[in-house]
Amino acid sequence: MRGGSFKLFQVAGISVYLHFTWFLVAWYQISSASYRFHRPIWPVIEYIGLFIIVLLHEFGHAFACRSTGGRADRIVLWPLGGLAFVDPPLRASAVLWSIIAGPLVNVVLFPILQLLVMVTGRHGFIDISADPHRVLVDLWAINVLLLLFNLLPFYPLDGGQIVRALLWFRIGPSRSLRAAAVIGVVGAGLLALFAILKSSIWFGILAFFIFSQAGAAFQRANQMELEADLAARGAETTPPASPITGENPAPRR
Repeated sequence: MRGGSFKLFQVAGISVYLHFTWFLVAWYQISSASYRFHRPIWPVIEYIGLFIIVLLHEFGHAFACRSTGGRADRIVLWPLGGLAFVDPPLRASAVLWSIIAGPLVNVVLFPILQLLVMVTGRHGFIDISADPHRVLVDLWAINVLLLLFNLLPFYPLDGGQIVRALLWFRIGPSRSLRAAAVIGVVGAGLLALFAILKSSIWFGILAFFIFSQAGAAFQRANQMELEADLAARGAETTPPASPITGENPAPRR
């Protein structure tokens, strides 16, 4: 166990963990959806399909990060989705690619699921009222909703991190992180208001998660600027440790 999560498997050096609360939510969701199906196995299959979509999304982040020379070795799946632990190089382009690759996986899945829905429904391979077709339709809708939701510009959602990466090109890493964090806090407030109006516990939990992560990002941005200021002052006031001469230069390799 690691922070309430246990390891499922490993792919290409990336360990996939599942948080224990995932099973509680899975049981609730499967039980709630069972009335829509003729056989109890199909809501289970549908939830496994959701699991696969989320996992592929997180692998998109991880492999994109590695392609930039960064590090990615862990994915954690939990009730609110997935978390890919990525550490791309400190460049705006590397961060942007590492983040945007996740939603791009959902974009690729869209025509695949759309084709399956159309073929099975229109050509009579599966009765449109049958459980398999209903699962395909649901997974198509889930994929679209996950894509749209993840693109909301509320840090730390993908959309918020994309905003941060784009701002990075103009205003640097710390100021872009602070701006994205402020947007995230505002977004958390909007989600909290929606949760109250709709009496939705899930949106309430999500609002709390976004607020806490955005708040931590704001503090991290302040720390980054403080460290940068201290480093700049040190460079201005501290003499070199040894004299710089033109003698005996180090060989180039």
